[in-house]
Amino acid sequence: MPDALHFTGDAEADALIAKDPLALLIGFALDQQITVQAAFAGPLKLRQRLGSLDAATIATSDPAELEALFRQQPAIHRFPGSMAKRVHDLAQHVADEYDGHAERVWTEAKDATDLEKRIRALPGFGDMKVLALSAVLAKRFGVEVAKPLAPTFPTLGDVDSVEALHEYQAAKRAYKKARREQLSSA
Repeated sequence: MPDALHFTGDAEADALIAKDPLALLIGFALDQQITVQAAFAGPLKLRQRLGSLDAATIATSDPAELEALFRQQPAIHRFPGSMAKRVHDLAQHVADEYDGHAERVWTEAKDATDLEKRIRALPGFGDMKVLALSAVLAKRFGVEVAKPLAPTFPTLGDVDSVEALHEYQAAKRAYKKARREQLSSA
């Protein structure tokens, strides 16, 4: 297991998402319409505000109070209401299906097909998050069952330093720009 995942530029947040499987899943759940840095810093902000990142604690939190924590400035996400609900639902799923142990999503997967099914069952996890989480699990954590799911194109799984994160984001921006140009000229 790595000491840190260099997704935020903040040593404490980077260590948290490497050491706490639920923090990693929450970061992926938040990784939507905000920067990677902001998404993966979210679990640390939530832990600081709630006092815990325990799945049962989050799942049994009053939804309005959880949303208030997401809205507290600086907000955890640009869409605090919907993301507070998503994190609540994710924590509820982990509490119900995995007895609060998020790592069981991958440690108990029989094979790549089972792992994909488990990831897709997580609230807010679609095709791209299946690929990205699988890449991180395979390349950063050495999870064998994740390797067949990890794509060949660059993902967060390839990020092993702050510099690599910047390179990954620059390449992603260039790809999106080229894709937009291609679609507008078609």
